[in-house]
Amino acid sequence: MFFQDTLLDLVARAFILGAMGMVWVVLLIRINGLRTLSKMTNFDFVVTLAIGSLLASAVQASRWEPFGQCLAAIAALILVQWLVARIRRDSDRFEDAIQNEPVFLFRDGSFCEAALETTRVSRSDVLAKMREANCLRFDDAYAVVLETTGDVSVLHGAEVDERILEGIRTV
Repeated sequence: MFFQDTLLDLVARAFILGAMGMVWVVLLIRINGLRTLSKMTNFDFVVTLAIGSLLASAVQASRWEPFGQCLAAIAALILVQWLVARIRRDSDRFEDAIQNEPVFLFRDGSFCEAALETTRVSRSDVLAKMREANCLRFDDAYAVVLETTGDVSVLHGAEVDERILEGIRTV
């Protein structure tokens, strides 16, 4: 691609294609905005993983065509993500179709056993997240929620505004 010497070409491709790919991704993120690499939904998470995989493939390209195809695919993923986010924002029906619901794993001082079984989360996982959130007693956590992204949120305090709990499923 760049040099006749195989070793020199390998090193040059790694640095040059890597730099070009990174500049391309950063440019697209600047155009699309901060939400591009957010993990607000499971769809966003998959797009972020796919972008990383495509960037890795681009850096390993030995010809310009596969390199360009990877960069074009990254742009296409970001465009699809933008479209999905836009439609999701404007249509509750569409959002319901593609979005998982958050689930209570622990609430009011006790584990939600059916939710733990359904989500395949263990009690020890929930306890680890509670410790991570600095809960020293069960009463310190109002609830533990498995979010749509797979993250676990620990809600602290004696009182929680009920609006914060909108859309959280109880299994």
